[in-house]
Amino acid sequence: MRRRSRPSGKFLPKGLTIIHEDKDILVADKPPDLLTIGTDTERRRTAYFILTDYVRKGAAKSKKRIFIVHRLDRETSGILIFAKSEEAKFYLQSHWKETKKTYLAVVHGQCDRKSETITTYLAENQAHFVYSTPDTAKGKLSQTAYHVLKQTKDFALLEVDLLTGRKHQIRVHLTGIGHPVVGDQRYGTKNGVHKRLALHARSISIRHPSSGQRLTFETKVPGYFNQLVGSVDHKATGAATGSDTDI
Repeated sequence: MRRRSRPSGKFLPKGLTIIHEDKDILVADKPPDLLTIGTDTERRRTAYFILTDYVRKGAAKSKKRIFIVHRLDRETSGILIFAKSEEAKFYLQSHWKETKKTYLAVVHGQCDRKSETITTYLAENQAHFVYSTPDTAKGKLSQTAYHVLKQTKDFALLEVDLLTGRKHQIRVHLTGIGHPVVGDQRYGTKNGVHKRLALHARSISIRHPSSGQRLTFETKVPGYFNQLVGSVDHKATGAATGSDTDI
C-alpha cells in the first residue's frame, strides 16, 4: 500500500506538499528548484525552513522543530522525510541501509540494455563536481540499478533504484553510460531546451521509528514526465511493496 500526493494533502508555500505526518515523522513531496536545507546565501527558500515554520504554526519563538534525515538536490523533485525528534532522526539514520529509494528519470537516447546495475567509484573535486574514478582509494563505491519502463524516439523513462546514496550519483552514472538525465545542466546536455531536471524521487520505504513497521510512501508521476514521454502508466511505475503497509 502506498501514500500518494492528493488534493487533500497539505499544500505549503513554494509548492511543497505534506503527504503524511504523525508524532515521529513528516513526509513531504518537494517540487523542483527548492533546496532541502539552507546554504550560506539562501536560508528561507528551503523545505526545512518552510516545514519548521509549519510545525511552529508561524510562531518563530516556538521550540518545536524538525530534523534532517536525508536530502534531495535542489533540481530533483519528490519524497523527503523529516524527523520530529532527535530520537526519530537517530533511528531512521541508523536504519538507513534498510531504506529502499526508487526514482524515476527521463534520459536522452534509447537504451540498449533494458536493465543494468552501474557500479563505479565516485569522487568529488574542489569545484564540487562529482565524477567516476578507477582509483578506489579516492572514490567511494557507488551502485545504481535501473530498468527501462518506456522508450520513445528521443527519450527513455527509467525506474532507478539507488543502492548507495552518494552525491549526484544517479546523474553521474546515467551520464557515464551515455544517457544523461533530461535537463541536467551540470552533468548532461547543455542545450538549454529542457530547463527542468527530469529526476523524481518516486517512493521510499522505511521502518517507522516507533512501531518498527515498514511503511512505503509514494508520489504521483510529475506532469513534466508525461510531456516528455507521453502518458505514464501508474501501475507500471509502482515499486513492489511486498509486505509493506500503505499509509
